[in-house]
Amino acid sequence: MDATQRHISAIADEGSHVSAKPASSKQSSRSREALKDIAFGSIAGIVGKYIEYPFDTVKVRLQSQSDSQALRYRGPLDCFRQSFQQDGIRGFYRGISAPLVGAALETSSLFFSYRLAQSALQATIYTDRPLTIPALVACGGASGAFTSILLTPIELVKCKMQVPHYSSGSSTGAPGVLDLIRSIHRHQGLSGFWHGQMGTLIRETGGSAAWFGSYEALSAAFRPLRSPATETENTGTVALPIWQQMVAGAIAGMSYNLVFYPADTIKSRMQTEKLGLPGSRKETFLVVGKALWRQQGLAGFYRGCGITVARAAPSSAFIFTVYEALRAWFG
Repeated sequence: MDATQRHISAIADEGSHVSAKPASSKQSSRSREALKDIAFGSIAGIVGKYIEYPFDTVKVRLQSQSDSQALRYRGPLDCFRQSFQQDGIRGFYRGISAPLVGAALETSSLFFSYRLAQSALQATIYTDRPLTIPALVACGGASGAFTSILLTPIELVKCKMQVPHYSSGSSTGAPGVLDLIRSIHRHQGLSGFWHGQMGTLIRETGGSAAWFGSYEALSAAFRPLRSPATETENTGTVALPIWQQMVAGAIAGMSYNLVFYPADTIKSRMQTEKLGLPGSRKETFLVVGKALWRQQGLAGFYRGCGITVARAAPSSAFIFTVYEALRAWFG
């Protein structure tokens, strides 16, 4: 059974028994569902991050190449080869600690705020009818906008960790997570942790709308193909087999990354700027975007896009499948 239909059914059931349930019982039920979203979303996010992280490292390195020098990497395969020769397998997972926290926070926040957005629409506009696909797309966008605020500081540290330290010609060891946090705070203050927020906001809002919208639309398309005998006991919703969940999740992940990829490229370039250099200053989203267009044209905005979309398919497929499985097992 897909999670959103279960969410909607649960919300509808609560609304039809308002007079029969005391307020404390309703609040307790909502709290349990919220905890499930957070717990199951965190686990699913961590699984997905382990799958996609080596590809994400290559993507960031491709996106953050300097404009003032010859390109270090000719493409994704060349980046893989050079990175493996330089650092081995461990190099692809360098700095994964912060992204694991970020993945747990991002995915749990997405599912949690997605539920809240659905509840808000059910209580106001869709009081006597199920949510439509456009409504679910809007809920996905709202969840992404909320999540972007939590995600930007983690993305900032992650991007700085993923860029190879030897590219700067430094002979010192690679900085750790705490070293980077201290450096960001020392040079840019507390607001520096939200450097690149505009790019994250655009990517997460549009991407999450596409992510949830694609998954819901494909799940709805698959559901009539199933026999009524596969309906679940509690809600009567037709349960999807794992392969259909994975197909829907894979396409959702590809949609998420493809739609607003240029915003992610600008964000990565902003977040991999060197700190503390003489005359350096924080560049705005528009300034970085204009400079990239002037130097590399449209192609510069899509550097690393192919590998990003490719790695999103298995990662997102596992995220949705793991989340759905946990929902089915634990109710």
